[in-house]
Amino acid sequence: MSKKRILCLFDMDGTLTKARAVIKPEFYDFLLYKVKPLSCIALVGGSDFKKIAEQMGGSDVVHKFDYVFSENGLVYFKYGKEEGRQSIQKFMGENVLQQFINYVLKYLSTITLPVKRGTFVEFRASMLNISPIGRSCSQEERDAFEKYDQEHQIRKQMIDTLRKEFPDIGLTYSIGGQISFDVFPNGWDKTYCLQYLESEGFDEVHFFGDKTAKGGNDYEIFCDKRVIGHSVKNPDDTRRQLEELF
Repeated sequence: MSKKRILCLFDMDGTLTKARAVIKPEFYDFLLYKVKPLSCIALVGGSDFKKIAEQMGGSDVVHKFDYVFSENGLVYFKYGKEEGRQSIQKFMGENVLQQFINYVLKYLSTITLPVKRGTFVEFRASMLNISPIGRSCSQEERDAFEKYDQEHQIRKQMIDTLRKEFPDIGLTYSIGGQISFDVFPNGWDKTYCLQYLESEGFDEVHFFGDKTAKGGNDYEIFCDKRVIGHSVKNPDDTRRQLEELF
């Protein structure tokens, strides 16, 4: 396979790293020294660039990967240089944005969970990340909430309520990770980054992600006709599938 014609595009959490964890050095070496000589490599994550840099061993990830799309591509780096930036407040307007955030906080004040911590709404350039338990919870509390949510469907019920309350403002809701869900304008899922790759001349774009079922934050890009989708279970499975591909 020619490096000029093939691109491997990776989700981060659950695909290259464990959730919110740092990539294992041996896996990073595998990507850089085994995969990159055969294919261009790109990363797309819903997190802001600071979090991507933390999990990928530093901000030089923009030089190690050919393309880095943070916040689903609303912030876009190509060969180490920032090429594009968009923001949700510019798109929605402050008035609508505040109405939505106020309702979210009001809703969260009415539900009782085993524990609640802090940072319930995290504002990112491309989206709002909403966490019923709060993003400042410990890893142990994070694991416990994930199990609780599987049983009680806290996130799903909240999304259903928000859809009914705000039917006409053009928002998509996507559950990802253990404790939160993302809210963003329609079309601002991970497929957003593909517009930057269409003119790059790749014969094949292979996407690897772990949340590829409907409702997961890799679902839309996994199903997109512009990519060949690979559903993975964890970073070890990503490596196994790459070894099979190449």
